[in-house]
Amino acid sequence: VQLQASGGGLVQVGGSLRLSCAVSGEAFSTYVVGWFRQAPGKERDFVATVTGTGAGTYYGDSLKGRFTISRDNAKNTVWLQINSLKPEDTSVYYCAAGKKYSSDWRQYDYWGQGTQVTVSS
Repeated sequence: VQLQASGGGLVQVGGSLRLSCAVSGEAFSTYVVGWFRQAPGKERDFVATVTGTGAGTYYGDSLKGRFTISRDNAKNTVWLQINSLKPEDTSVYYCAAGKKYSSDWRQYDYWGQGTQVTVSS
């Protein structure tokens, strides 16, 4: 399983971004896919995760409402919509795939390379 994250960039406070995670490999619909973020010098934080069918979603504390995770199994893609961006959202965002529906990054087996999101004030 290989993951490719994209869609990051430089955006002003209050703006929006849609990150994409393209997943290659077999049985995509059997994998939970999560998004995590990590700023320089900080720990990796959980952002959101979605079940294989897309029916279940779970978000990090205080992120639900501005962040929306979704997937299309026909396109082997997971998206993360981020609205009302804040400077503290600046991080490298990673998508990851695994078999467990979890907010713990150590439960994910496959990782993309990350995409940089920078929010300017």
